[in-house]
Amino acid sequence: MFPYEVVSSYNDLEMQVYTYVLSHKNEIRNMTIRSLAEAAHVSTATVSRFCKKTGCEGYSEFKAQFKQYLNQGNGQQPEIDLKEIQRFFEEFHTEAYQKKISQVVEEIRKAKHLVFMGIGTSGTLGKYGARYFSNLGKYSQFIEDPFYPINMDLENTLVIILSVSGETEQVNTMAGHMKEHCCRLVSITNRASTTLGSLSDYNLTYYVAERRVGQYGNITTQVPVMYLLETLGRRVANYPAGGA
Repeated sequence: MFPYEVVSSYNDLEMQVYTYVLSHKNEIRNMTIRSLAEAAHVSTATVSRFCKKTGCEGYSEFKAQFKQYLNQGNGQQPEIDLKEIQRFFEEFHTEAYQKKISQVVEEIRKAKHLVFMGIGTSGTLGKYGARYFSNLGKYSQFIEDPFYPINMDLENTLVIILSVSGETEQVNTMAGHMKEHCCRLVSITNRASTTLGSLSDYNLTYYVAERRVGQYGNITTQVPVMYLLETLGRRVANYPAGGA
């Protein structure tokens, strides 16, 4: 409800309203526009401008949206649906999926350099993947900074990119730069029809329901991603015996 571009547009008085609202979340739902203005030491006109900049026609709509915003953040999230995980494992063991796994294992084996990329939760798993492969004897590094400078061709480099949506602008921009500099790309995404998947030489998918908390909190299960990373690592370490 309060993305960066909106917050950065508030003037000093509107920022006072914003600060008060976040510090008194439970009280706001019972406050009138006048009582909020008095509590934040601003005019009712300032509160009205704050509401409009936040994307609401007026204070009543703001209160309704703010209540929904709080409920999204505090609501109990459903547990992981084990049937989703089961479906992934069933797909994983199909001949077609195993063929893709074998192709990616071969790409990793041939690569001189291995780079993991991702941001947010995917970034955390990217760090894990880099350490996991290094533990197995395949030295790897992790890049989280979407503005990381690349000024030369990186031949014999394989980049493994993690992204739930496959549509994160910064990640896709970085993937494009890597592609321009002769890197091979492997992506792991939740679905196949994505921009990142199209940019990649190989795309591994897992298809589970996406779950979010508020506007930015993505709590989509990453069990399949962890399994894929460890499977690839073990098969590379055991090559050519294979098997995970």
